[in-house]
Amino acid sequence: MQDAVTLLVFLGAVAVGEALHLVHLPATSNVAENSPPGTTVHAFSVNLSASLSPVIPGFPQIINSSPLTEAFRVNWLSGTDFQVVTTGKERLDFETGPNIFDLQIYVRDDVGVTDLQVLTVQVTDVNEPPQFQGNLAKGQDLYIVEGASPGFIDQVEAFDPEDTSRNIPLSYFLTSPSKSFGLSANGTLFSTTEFDFEAGHSSYHLVVEVRDSQGLRASTVLRVTIVNINDEPPRFTSPTRVYVIPEELGLGTIVANITAEDPDDKGFTNFLFYSLTTVNRYFMIDQLTGTIQVAHRLDRDAGELRQNPAISLEVLVKDRPSGGQECRMQITFVVEDINDTPAACTKFTFSEAPNNQFNFTAPSGMGSSGRFSQDPAGSGKIVLVGDLDYENPSNLAAGNQYSVITQVQDVAPPYYKNNIYIYILTSPENEFPLVFDRLSYVFNVSELRPARTRVGQVQATDGDLPSRSVVYSISSGGASRQYPNVFWINPQTGELQLVTKVDHETIPIYILRIQATNGEDTSSVTVTVNILEENDEKPICTPNSYFLAVPVDLKVGTNIQNFKLMCTDLDSSPWSFRYSIGAGNINSHFTFSPNAGSNVTRLLLATRFDYAGGLDKIWDYKLLVYITDDNLLSGRRTAEALVETGTVTLSISVVPHPTTTVTTTRKPRVIYQILRKNVYSPSAWYVPFVITLGSILFLGLLVSLIVLLAKAIYRHCPCKTGKHQEPLVKKGGMYGACSLCCCCPLLALLYYIKQFQLSKESGCNPVLVGFQPHHLWME
Repeated sequence: MQDAVTLLVFLGAVAVGEALHLVHLPATSNVAENSPPGTTVHAFSVNLSASLSPVIPGFPQIINSSPLTEAFRVNWLSGTDFQVVTTGKERLDFETGPNIFDLQIYVRDDVGVTDLQVLTVQVTDVNEPPQFQGNLAKGQDLYIVEGASPGFIDQVEAFDPEDTSRNIPLSYFLTSPSKSFGLSANGTLFSTTEFDFEAGHSSYHLVVEVRDSQGLRASTVLRVTIVNINDEPPRFTSPTRVYVIPEELGLGTIVANITAEDPDDKGFTNFLFYSLTTVNRYFMIDQLTGTIQVAHRLDRDAGELRQNPAISLEVLVKDRPSGGQECRMQITFVVEDINDTPAACTKFTFSEAPNNQFNFTAPSGMGSSGRFSQDPAGSGKIVLVGDLDYENPSNLAAGNQYSVITQVQDVAPPYYKNNIYIYILTSPENEFPLVFDRLSYVFNVSELRPARTRVGQVQATDGDLPSRSVVYSISSGGASRQYPNVFWINPQTGELQLVTKVDHETIPIYILRIQATNGEDTSSVTVTVNILEENDEKPICTPNSYFLAVPVDLKVGTNIQNFKLMCTDLDSSPWSFRYSIGAGNINSHFTFSPNAGSNVTRLLLATRFDYAGGLDKIWDYKLLVYITDDNLLSGRRTAEALVETGTVTLSISVVPHPTTTVTTTRKPRVIYQILRKNVYSPSAWYVPFVITLGSILFLGLLVSLIVLLAKAIYRHCPCKTGKHQEPLVKKGGMYGACSLCCCCPLLALLYYIKQFQLSKESGCNPVLVGFQPHHLWME
């Protein structure tokens, strides 16, 4: 009996005992928008089951949410106490929503007992300050051309997150007051003066502040740069106007160094170009450096310099090879005489006249006519009257060799005479310098051209004959970080070639110094090689691949998970990008905004999903995004202009609503766990069922014990049915029960309980007796 009662109590305890469950859940909590990571949202605890089995590590946890979010997580405090906090992975924005999240919190212990409750989180509104968007949020660069009239520059705009309709005006101020700028209350920036770059007005730093109606404010920086234009003529800085030089200076000798500066480009004298406007043969000027060199022999003892040793020249300097601003200056070279002619003595034969006197006939001979003469006649003094220029074509025809015949005869009898043969050989003189056919060279080559591409050709010539071969070499310039020699020049032809591929983004201009020599003279020239920019760089975007989850009921126009692309291109401006989605954008659900004109774009939901209507079939999208640059920076719109395209891969999974049952052929990536909870409740249907079932089991157990007891009594009863059985006789108001033990043990037991002591006259043990059923009924 005691064992049965204990079993019943145990079953009742199991039926109504305390199970694992979450305390203080379900519940509703509030959290302010824009809360930082780790902000407490709701605190709760776990009540362990009767078995005191511990909770599995990692639980409780948020297994699902509506809408789908990663903005919350469960933190352990101590013991069985936990809290839900913000993660900071997603911004909670009251104005853009969503504002209500249903978080399913799931717990499980190590014996498999589980519980699932819902925490509803409501995002509350917080007054936020105005905000500047896009590039303006990080500070914006503005450019004003010098000399521009005062007036409008730019319109500064901000928005108030609290004002979704944008009808509440904002006020703008300049917190860094400037006499040159003003800002209206509606954000119009304007200039109040005309800027002069050369006067020192090159840049300004303006701080703009915006305020809302409640006094909240935000600020940004405007960097205003004054763009220098070519509005000032160059100025000569060399003070000398008269140069005194000696005669017979060597060709190529520098006799003056003319310098100038451009107020528009101070410190960049390489952009000035010099020239001599006065026609002369004695001097030449380097176009880039302004150095004046001797170009022809300066002989003070002959020619025009003997009568006038002063040479006046006009020097012209420009800030551009053609057009632009210019300035002129007069300089004078005074050629001084030097003692370069030795004394000459004439030998005389001392004989008495007339024996020491002779007559000479006029010189004659092949090729000598018109070149040689006798002066005075008959004197025998042969003088040059023609041209012996070695480079003269007629002299070249004669081979620069002449045979002269003259006859000498005594003036006294017998008039002896004799022929004199004179051979004149013309020796060449280095009278012409080695010069290039241009004062400087400018070549252009595309950065796409491969090695061995011809860049251009230089040529140096010498007017002296016989001709000598010219050898070309690069004396300086033409190096990069990777290669000591980017260019190679053919030493015989002067053709300049690329040694390797060049890059405009690394070095846009190379300045070479090329030297030419013919064994006697050496000359140098400056060669400028401009590396033409080409659109050879692909856009690079961050991230280049990403996985996104989109709720099926996401509102059209929403920025999906705040995803954005940030792109850069070395040879294109930030405004030259175009975005398009290639394969995978089935039913055109996704788009980028803006789709052109910015290096930052965001992924938006363009059209809603319609799985119930059958329009959409797939749940996983793989988008191939093309980012194309238009090479706006180069400004060269030719048929050869290139367009480069970068790619980004996006994997997007559409997440069904938690209450929606969807049958698809493909399994979504988001896995939902179906949880069953077993929590005791007095009003639950299974409580009376368990109690009734426990009672039936208890009664069955009790009946089985009674049957076993009755069988034991029957086996030990001494009176059996048979011939010795005596009829039951009433004695003293009581009946004998001896014969009952053989008929119905249950009734015998009941009768035994009712009448514990029977008459010992019946011959049966009063504890182990039985009786017939009709006796009981008679009783």
